[in-house]
Amino acid sequence: MLGEPIRDRRTERHERTKAEILEAAWQIARTEGLAGLTLRDVARKVGMRAPSVYSYFDSKNAIYDAMFAQGCQEFLRRGSRLVVTGDPQADLRVGSRMFIEFCTEDPVRYQLLFQRTIPGFEPSTGSYALAVQALETIRARLVEIGIDDPAALDMLTALTTGLADQQISNDPGGDRWLKLIDEAMEMFFAHWHNRIPRRS
Repeated sequence: MLGEPIRDRRTERHERTKAEILEAAWQIARTEGLAGLTLRDVARKVGMRAPSVYSYFDSKNAIYDAMFAQGCQEFLRRGSRLVVTGDPQADLRVGSRMFIEFCTEDPVRYQLLFQRTIPGFEPSTGSYALAVQALETIRARLVEIGIDDPAALDMLTALTTGLADQQISNDPGGDRWLKLIDEAMEMFFAHWHNRIPRRS
């Protein structure tokens, strides 16, 4: 029909192949660990020669960067689906549980996003901006429940990643530390709402 946009099939194929490479990279990382990822293995998994991968990603770090961006985008999607009830403690518990479950359901993704496990890798400006956006979303949620001290965000991220670390390291697939989320958030909430303002 007249007026229909002309599809750029070459670009579509290119993007599909990039997505296939990234999916292969995730699968290998989840089996061999992030450090065990090689372009040769990625190429083999998608049925191409290793040099051909460079047509899509110019280095292994570029693959890590795209994986980092994907992880951040998924976290932002999860956060956008959270239902705010208006009950500050309930909203804090729900948000923290979402974050910790996001971390523990995929330890490799957690390591890539929240730990410095790959020597020499730094996310690109665009990918890092997604991480900043995610952190800003958490900060804004704290402000919504009446907690606006910048130190509170530091404490919250320390608590939630600490619970995630313990769960992943000491009870993978279980719920030993997941069961502590509600109590930890109640303690956090009580501290920031009941503490005596410090004098300068």
